[in-house]
Amino acid sequence: MNTVDPLLVVEDVPNILDFLEVTLKFKGYEVLKARNGQEALDAMQNKRPALIITDILMPKMDGFTLLYHLRTDPSTRDIPVVFLSATYIAPEDKAFAMTIGATRFIEKPIDTEEFLLTVAELLTQGSLPPPPPLKEREFLMGYRKRLEMKLQQKNSQIARAERLLETLPPEQKPGFMTLRQQSINDREEIQAELERIKEFLGKNISST
Repeated sequence: MNTVDPLLVVEDVPNILDFLEVTLKFKGYEVLKARNGQEALDAMQNKRPALIITDILMPKMDGFTLLYHLRTDPSTRDIPVVFLSATYIAPEDKAFAMTIGATRFIEKPIDTEEFLLTVAELLTQGSLPPPPPLKEREFLMGYRKRLEMKLQQKNSQIARAERLLETLPPEQKPGFMTLRQQSINDREEIQAELERIKEFLGKNISST
């Protein structure tokens, strides 16, 4: 084994979760799995991980919110967290991730060699202490901006896919329809999270 404590992988897409688990276990790591941020927090009640590898866009609790909870809890504040994402890859997304305490950021599709080197480096060499945790309102305001920007991008992707579908020959349509549906699913998750944030901020403004 490369580490006594397990690695926690948080990912809602089953085939990606399985790929990460197999890749890490092949290198001798013990792996815990979770499908969203809330499952990750529940799993950590039983066993503290040496490292957390997490997607960002997930239902119930996404990676940004998971990281905020980890960094505001003294018992989990220093656990290294590696973000994986195919959606939140703009410079502003990465900057926000680092501001709230991400240790590393890897874009999907995952380069296996880069991924394993990052894991090995963090486990053997450690990482710098995370920045002081943001106050809740400061986190939520920054988080809302990222959600709003991502929602605009998803709407543009869906509109572009629908325009293309009208011009494609029948044999090419299924692939584009799959991509469009994934964008629609992503948009629904982002929209739901954005509504929760707006509702929370609205309640807090009205109570002050």
